Amino acid sequence: MLLRHICEVCGKEEILTPDQAHEQGWDYPPMMGQFKMISPRTCGSCPIDRTLWWAIQIGEDLSEKQHQTLERILNEPDSIKVID
Repeated sequence: MLLRHICEVCGKEEILTPDQAHEQGWDYPPMMGQFKMISPRTCGSCPIDRTLWWAIQIGEDLSEKQHQTLERILNEPDSIKVID
């Protein structure tokens, strides 16, 4: 299965299988966490303290970008599936 991986911190996007993403350090379901569950969606280089998950944990107001990330997460895996 090919999925569009989008780092919610730096905006990097890659189309990878779950195994490839895990090997490259992406925090993305199904290897890290679960679809439709709020957790960091980051590449292997970015910290979690600028993610939607972090903002919720510390009670920050969500930005428009974080609202978009939330919508994408709640609609996974359909929102990130790559149809070839």
